[in-house]
Amino acid sequence: MSATPQKNRASRRVLAAAAGLATVGALVAAMPAGAHGHGGGHGHHTPARTVDVQLLSFNDLHGNLEPPAGSAGTVTETQADGTTKAIPAGGVEYLASSLRTARKGHPYSITAAGGDMVGASPLLSGLFHDEPTIEALNKIDLDVTSVGNHEFDEGATELARLQNGGCHPVEGCYEKGKKFPGADFPYLAANVTDEKTGKPILKPYTVWKKNGVKIGFIGVTLEGTPNIVTANGVKGLKFHDEVETINKYAKELDRQGVKSIVALIHEGGLPASSSYTYDCDSPGAGDGISGPITDIAKGITPKVDALVTGHTHQAYVCTIPDPAGNPRLVTSAASFGRLYTDTTLTYDRRTGDIVRTAVKGSGKQGAKHPAPSNPVSANHLVSRDQAPAKDMTDLIARWNTLAAPISNRPQGYISADINGRGSTALEKPLGDLIADAQLEGLAPADKGGAVVAFMNPGGIRADLVYKASGSEGDGVVTYGEAFTVQPFTNMMNVVNLTGAQLVSALQQQVSGSNEASPKILQISKGLTYTLDMTKSGADRVVTDTISLNGEPIDPAKTYRVAMNEFLAGGGDGFAALGQGTDKLVGASDLDLFNAYLAAHSTASSPLAPPATDRITVVR
Repeated sequence: MSATPQKNRASRRVLAAAAGLATVGALVAAMPAGAHGHGGGHGHHTPARTVDVQLLSFNDLHGNLEPPAGSAGTVTETQADGTTKAIPAGGVEYLASSLRTARKGHPYSITAAGGDMVGASPLLSGLFHDEPTIEALNKIDLDVTSVGNHEFDEGATELARLQNGGCHPVEGCYEKGKKFPGADFPYLAANVTDEKTGKPILKPYTVWKKNGVKIGFIGVTLEGTPNIVTANGVKGLKFHDEVETINKYAKELDRQGVKSIVALIHEGGLPASSSYTYDCDSPGAGDGISGPITDIAKGITPKVDALVTGHTHQAYVCTIPDPAGNPRLVTSAASFGRLYTDTTLTYDRRTGDIVRTAVKGSGKQGAKHPAPSNPVSANHLVSRDQAPAKDMTDLIARWNTLAAPISNRPQGYISADINGRGSTALEKPLGDLIADAQLEGLAPADKGGAVVAFMNPGGIRADLVYKASGSEGDGVVTYGEAFTVQPFTNMMNVVNLTGAQLVSALQQQVSGSNEASPKILQISKGLTYTLDMTKSGADRVVTDTISLNGEPIDPAKTYRVAMNEFLAGGGDGFAALGQGTDKLVGASDLDLFNAYLAAHSTASSPLAPPATDRITVVR
């Protein structure tokens, strides 16, 4: 993740979410299971006709072994009174505990994932090419995952190493006497083939078996992976249509007698609510889910019984009709291990298939014991209130000890505190510094040709402090300190926006959802304007003062604008920034920040706090 040759993580690429068609459909239901199956190995006991198979799933872990910091470590939960609340969640110590608790009492339990287990990872995993995350997933007993786009950040050879084991070709083994064993679970890449051989680079599918119960899993990443990963990461690879690939292998599994099939798809949707408790099948206007997964789901053969998805970092349990018109379950468990999905698949021993019916309900009306709906599926919070898993606590401590020399590495030098999180000003010194770093890194034509950069204030998680935090000496910025400022490793985007859209974005800082509590974007040098806080709403932005490099912003002109993936997705109420076109994905915000510190400071010539003179504030 640093800008040094030893650990250049600039190959990481952003998750991209696109809007699509909304969907309808009732929650998948099936006849109640007769019993939990007896496995056929109990002498005089006759196995029940159906057996409940528990499917636990999650997606987009991104190497978040420790609980994610700040808002990245919370999920939105709807309260009884209809209000929403941010609940702290995540961290593998708690994910492991949640999954182990959920499995109790379920003799047939499978744990599957929807891709992006690694990549764009925090310091603890990213420094070691995500070996710590694979080790953690092995201990969690993950059974299978699809690949995601981030699994290709370092190319197919490195992905094969994560699967098969072996020490890193450049950095070797990280622990003396220990060789990296690789993943105990299969990575599935059905729609990723070698350009020369035409064959999948990893297994396209796997079949889980227990006591005669057979469930096939097909794994794909989004076809558009090459558009969001560096050329080196996908060199020599071809990415195929998700629907065609899944249908092809579903047919193959069916011919082999595997009638129960789950697709693991690293592509997703956007539910109408960000609350993980939202009923995705609500019938109201504007309810439901949109995005690429809706069309994908509608095209996948009815042979596939459920879809575990990801990529958009959203939480949903929805039903989308299959081509035969029957509702089919589509789930996603947000990201970073903050949630897991628990789905009950009712397996019919006679047909070998999952029971799917078009009826939603909670059993017979007036019955004393209503029959449950199956497949029953819900997202569950990975709470930090539960006891952490000791083996994960030990794993984190072990790797943190190894990370210390990297974490303590000097990145640059400052002459005084450069306040970010601790600044109460609308324009923060550290905000200016970060925006300047982003502009400088993405201004070259081959890096995006940016002319201005925006940074969201909430993404600045700390200050750069002059006083030494350890033995590095006063004024030294360590890698760990720089990382603490920007711990999310957001990938940078450069997009086309019109001058009119830029003006709208600035107005959205102080209007709409941000009117009561303004979110003032931190801006790169060259952009200036006046903010009149005596006024209200959008009028607070004095539009005729907005200029770039001394020239008034032209509403009709197109500008190349740099920002992180969060803002480029319209986050924090900045819908105008989400309208960008011709996106180019750049390095991570942290890589650019570290590169800027290295380029602009030395021990004898440290970086001074920048003058905060870009936004003129009238009060």
